[in-house]
Amino acid sequence: MLSKLESVLMPLAEKIGKNKYLIAVRDGFLLSMPLLIVGSFFLLIANFPIPGWSDFWARFFGEDWVSYFAKPTDATFSIMAILAVVGIGYSFAEQMNVDKLFGAASAMVSWFLIMPYEVLLEGGGSVKGIPLDWVGSKGIFVGIICAFLSIHIYAWVNKKGWVIKMPEGVPPTVVKSFAALIPAGVSMLVFFVINIVFAMTPFHSAFDFIFTILQVPLLKLGNTLPAMVIAYIFLHLFWFFGVNGGSVVAAVFNPILQTLSAENLAAYQAGAPIPNIICQQFQDLFATFGGCGSALSLMIAMLLFCRSKRIRELGKLSLVPGLFGINEPIVFGLPIVLNPMILIPFMLVPTINIVISYICMSIGLVPLCSGVAISWTMPVVLSGFLSTGWQGAVLQLVLLVLGIFVYMPFIKMMDKQYLADEAKATAAQDDDDISLDDLSFDDL
Repeated sequence: MLSKLESVLMPLAEKIGKNKYLIAVRDGFLLSMPLLIVGSFFLLIANFPIPGWSDFWARFFGEDWVSYFAKPTDATFSIMAILAVVGIGYSFAEQMNVDKLFGAASAMVSWFLIMPYEVLLEGGGSVKGIPLDWVGSKGIFVGIICAFLSIHIYAWVNKKGWVIKMPEGVPPTVVKSFAALIPAGVSMLVFFVINIVFAMTPFHSAFDFIFTILQVPLLKLGNTLPAMVIAYIFLHLFWFFGVNGGSVVAAVFNPILQTLSAENLAAYQAGAPIPNIICQQFQDLFATFGGCGSALSLMIAMLLFCRSKRIRELGKLSLVPGLFGINEPIVFGLPIVLNPMILIPFMLVPTINIVISYICMSIGLVPLCSGVAISWTMPVVLSGFLSTGWQGAVLQLVLLVLGIFVYMPFIKMMDKQYLADEAKATAAQDDDDISLDDLSFDDL
């Protein structure tokens, strides 16, 4: 089975591994990985799912204590698109053989040029400012496009030789700064025009246009099993390309789920039969464990079956946040984004979870979710028990274990590749050490 999978996926992975666009996206996201790991721990502390946790800390730090822990989260998760644009711009500039630092800066400024500077207020109206929605995960897809387009423009102008050349004796930093002036200026001019064009359309901005286009396939989804499966296929495809699929799908699908949860809760409080299998709690507690792709199963498989240092260390770092539904370190660190080796189980495991959970609830093996709100950070098994009783806890445990074995052959293929890379690096280091030992004082 592994041989067949390798024969199909390895050539595809090799092609993707040599694609300059995908290399730029992959390496660009690595800029945010250490920051997301740190931010995930603060997010976990702020949302730790045990009774009385919030009240306990409120006695010491006041009712607004969560805002202190929200700051590191906002400084990482809420601005991750900025980090992605800078990282992708820097990496793609290297692929295009232009100045990396000025290329990254040009990409970021071009992205900001087409961003709508308007923050909607809850009570109505708006104020001028940079919306956190667009500099967070919602704005990554636009950021990727902007980084590629701006660097292409920058490289094209640079290749034409339309640069300001300074005389001899001028410091190198000043030379680079003036050399970047015209390429960066042309890139900004193009995005300035793009912003004006979109402002004259019903979408008002490129950000709203892209976001709306991504939502169109989801507009007719309902509350059926096929709808749930289709929604999650889209969700994980978006994640595969670096877009926060949860944000995209939730904008359309979550209002439906929340309405179904309200109906379940009303029936539960009235003592009537619960009407809906699919609802917000079904999605949050039975579709995935440990975030998108049911990544907790992947993290456990990494620790159980892998030997490469890279995978094991990442698994150790990610396991605790993963227990509470936070998996960005795995998504961008393994990576899952643009990684064809892991795409199949990444989409398959949540689909299996949804179908099996739906069948178990429809035939009465597991009670339906009551509609009582349970935090998305509640760990697996415990969340199932609180939502549907011991049957739900057992179902979660079975699905978690099943997901481990679905991920196992795929992560072992990645592990094999990483082990080979680590062996090459070790061999190269040993050769360097031997060559240094062979040197004599006469050679020096």
